[in-house]
Amino acid sequence: MIWYPYEQMKTMQAPFQVVDASGVYLYTEDRMLIDSVSSWWSVIHGYKHPRLNEAITAQVQKFSHVMLGSLTHEPVQRLSDKLAEFLPGDLDYTFFSDSGSVAVEVALKMALQYYMNRGDGKRTMVLALNNAYHGDTFKTMEVGDDEDYHFVLNAYGPSRHVVHIPTELPALERAFEQYHDRLNCMIVEPLLQGAGGMRMYDVSFLRRARELCDAYDVLLVFDEVATGFGRTGNRFVADLVLPDILVLGKALTGGYIGHAATVANKKVFDGFYDDNPEHALMHGPTFMGNALACSVALASIELFETQDYMAKIGRIEEITRRELEGFSDERIREVRIMGGCVCIEVKDGEDLRGYQQFACERGVFSRPFLKYLYAMVPYIITEDELVRVLSVMKEWFGRE
Repeated sequence: MIWYPYEQMKTMQAPFQVVDASGVYLYTEDRMLIDSVSSWWSVIHGYKHPRLNEAITAQVQKFSHVMLGSLTHEPVQRLSDKLAEFLPGDLDYTFFSDSGSVAVEVALKMALQYYMNRGDGKRTMVLALNNAYHGDTFKTMEVGDDEDYHFVLNAYGPSRHVVHIPTELPALERAFEQYHDRLNCMIVEPLLQGAGGMRMYDVSFLRRARELCDAYDVLLVFDEVATGFGRTGNRFVADLVLPDILVLGKALTGGYIGHAATVANKKVFDGFYDDNPEHALMHGPTFMGNALACSVALASIELFETQDYMAKIGRIEEITRRELEGFSDERIREVRIMGGCVCIEVKDGEDLRGYQQFACERGVFSRPFLKYLYAMVPYIITEDELVRVLSVMKEWFGRE
């Protein structure tokens, strides 16, 4: 029996059975559905893209995977070189893993050991944000702040090692005043907090965070698993404010296969580069640097660069703003739009009950959660397809 994610198995509705997928469409036995959430925000090029198919099938003819322990291969070397060229600043040192959660775990471990390697055992704390979501493994849950996902941690009580603050400058200033000599890092989902409710905030908060991290010798970590590759309307938020460690996942492989990257700057890397074997980063996921994943990631980045994806994302935002201009309903708390993301937050989550089936009957796959009805569409979507997604969202509130 399949144990499905984020579901009470006893009461869940039967999932939709997908038999094929192409472009922005999922095909069931009797329906053709626009995937308005890009398979948890990862399938930016759509399904069955010929260039991505070619990349992964060409590699499988050679080999699918070899461990990176004492071995290496061309796809992982090329992807590492490409990321160093593609990413801003001196984010040049890539540690690969197999999921976003693990990649965040690696970032947090790097930040802690960076100071341990310097002989500083006091910096055991992490500054994080309210409403944060960084994954479902244990340390990522600890730096997260979402009771709906992470209530299991109540068994341990409040963490002594994590401080959460709102995305407000006074709270940021106070946190650094109080904890600066005990912090090893500050971790954020930059500009857009995904699973915590598609919450959006201003870049000025991140710029001040960078200044304070520099002033107090604290590492700044950007979790761009969800926001990277254009979702906020920026290639990466790291293009606006440069972190010390950047975490990538989801769209890294165009949604074809699980893979993630924790990318450090030279300062962090040099904190481990030593004759002392105890200063090595002792971490090694079995499938890190998987050859299939690296090959399809390289093809995905090539598409992003050569087919002007930033213009596509800009057009998605433009159409979304046009279609939702002036849209309101007494049940709606707020409509938020940023880049390739739109969120309608309702006042009461009960007002979204039944929307998934409603949308399905109108040719759209959606997966609202809690009080949030959102879309993060594939970037290849046409204007007519996007308007259809947005029209179904509006129709839900206009029904009798």
